[in-house]
Amino acid sequence: MVAITQSEAKESLLGQFRETRKRTLEIVKNLETDDYIVQTAFFMSPPKWHIGHVSWIYEAIMSKIDKDYVFYSKEFSEYLNSYYQQFGVPHDKGLRGVVSRPTVDQVFQYFNTINQRVEKFIRCKTLNDEQIKLIIIGFHHECQHQELLVYDLQHLLAEQYRPQRKNKIENKQDVEKKSIHITGGLYVMGYNGSEFCYDIELPQHKVFLNDYKIDVYPITNQQYLEFMDDGGYNTYKYWLSDGWEKVKKNQWQAPMYWEKINDEWNVRDFAGIRKINPNEPVCHVSYYEADAYCKWAGKRLPTEAEWEKAACWNEEKQEKTVYPWGNELPTTEKCNLFESRYWRCTDIGTFPEGRSKSGCQQMIGDVWEWTSSEFMGYPGFKSGFEEYNDKWFTNQKVLKGGSFATPNMSIRGSYRNFFRLDERWLFSGFRCAEDI
Repeated sequence: MVAITQSEAKESLLGQFRETRKRTLEIVKNLETDDYIVQTAFFMSPPKWHIGHVSWIYEAIMSKIDKDYVFYSKEFSEYLNSYYQQFGVPHDKGLRGVVSRPTVDQVFQYFNTINQRVEKFIRCKTLNDEQIKLIIIGFHHECQHQELLVYDLQHLLAEQYRPQRKNKIENKQDVEKKSIHITGGLYVMGYNGSEFCYDIELPQHKVFLNDYKIDVYPITNQQYLEFMDDGGYNTYKYWLSDGWEKVKKNQWQAPMYWEKINDEWNVRDFAGIRKINPNEPVCHVSYYEADAYCKWAGKRLPTEAEWEKAACWNEEKQEKTVYPWGNELPTTEKCNLFESRYWRCTDIGTFPEGRSKSGCQQMIGDVWEWTSSEFMGYPGFKSGFEEYNDKWFTNQKVLKGGSFATPNMSIRGSYRNFFRLDERWLFSGFRCAEDI
């Protein structure tokens, strides 16, 4: 292996930085000025805030590397800090939409100024491996907020948003909804590649699994409708107690963004107001809803170890890969991620080239998949950036696999997303597992 020079490493960093910033601007390119300032719910943030926050985090990173770094503005830092107590008292998340200053124009000026600062910082500083990794965390943090921004645009605008699209993906494969047998035994869980990963994907560690079955595909709208039609939302026995309280309090009768028009279920999303496509993975369901469906079906959610083994383990070769199809980076032929620019889920069976060696399909992209695992650090966990991931090790469940809004540089089989059990504004679905 040929060692790369500091100069080559810096050029690579600059390339990744520019590509990441370009993607952020692409997402908001078609927004009107008034769109940037609206906060439609306590759990979402105005687009203006996202644009500023993903810039501010680079200031936080530069200040960790260079103790003499001076932040752009105290006012900006107070507004754009999300929850990092080490950098001061964060602004109230639920009140991000009531702040008129900094203005939208000022936030974009800030965005461009930070671009210049980061480029100069990378070019002029001598950076060690740990410092380079901190900067790369900034890229991946921005990827996360790009996806969160898409969630928020769905809540803010839905069919009124006009994204840049590619050609429609056609599904030409006949599908059979079935489950497959996965052999148990010791499995080494966690990231096993050589590129960037988050601290929560490490260290690798052994877990023991019994034999189990897991669905080839995520649960579809048609399957979920059967649960609804059978009284799923009105039958207490399928629900965890906390989940049943959420159902009653929030009057859930269907996944988020579903609505009945002339006694027929429709969904309101980036593709418009349209009849439910029976072959798409069900989306915008909470952990509680996924768990209730599994109980109704006589199955259960997989653990994250079961999910990861079904996605990344080659039983024949006794080896683990970074992605279901191997170690090659994601492509639009293998999965539906942000780069597909499809802006909705694809029918099950659309990506046979992306199947895992076990036979599971669409484990990367389309919808994040709920698992039954609590989000906590792996045995021997060490934080790589304080207050970033480890402060959330409570009352969250792990999701795996990414969605159609996840940038491809930001996903792999070992990636661990996490949300609270009642949250369903994200692009979340699930597949079922069962004991043997």
